[in-house]
Amino acid sequence: MSFEPTSTKPNPPERSDSSSASSVDNSDIHQPIPIRPRLPNRKSSGTLIVPRDSSQVGPLEPDLEPDDVRAMSPRRTSEDIEVMGREAREELHKHARALQDSLLMIFNRIEAVKEEHDKLDNHNKFLQKYIGDLMSTSKITSTTRGRK
Repeated sequence: MSFEPTSTKPNPPERSDSSSASSVDNSDIHQPIPIRPRLPNRKSSGTLIVPRDSSQVGPLEPDLEPDDVRAMSPRRTSEDIEVMGREAREELHKHARALQDSLLMIFNRIEAVKEEHDKLDNHNKFLQKYIGDLMSTSKITSTTRGRK
């Protein structure tokens, strides 16, 4: 199914630009219309489900063509699946351990910042009390000098 143009494109308006070196007729220039390639015909992949207790491993039908989807999909044995599962579990375990370690580092950093904050807060309270005491003693000394 190809698409043919049924209408022609209008010619662009001609310009009377003095900077153009030559006048080219744009009505002869056109873009080719792309045509979509046809898809190859394939057989249905059908069902690939095999019961667990089945000993059948490999293609379901012996007379598969080379471009059949079922011939392209590899079949795995239960040992292959066990090895893949073990490797996936080990990888997940390593990832979980790395996440736990990073979480522990974050927790330790939070605790250190919290301790530093408490320490600075105590120093701040001490300084506020000290300045308050200085202010009250300076008021006392200034009022006693004024009375004498």
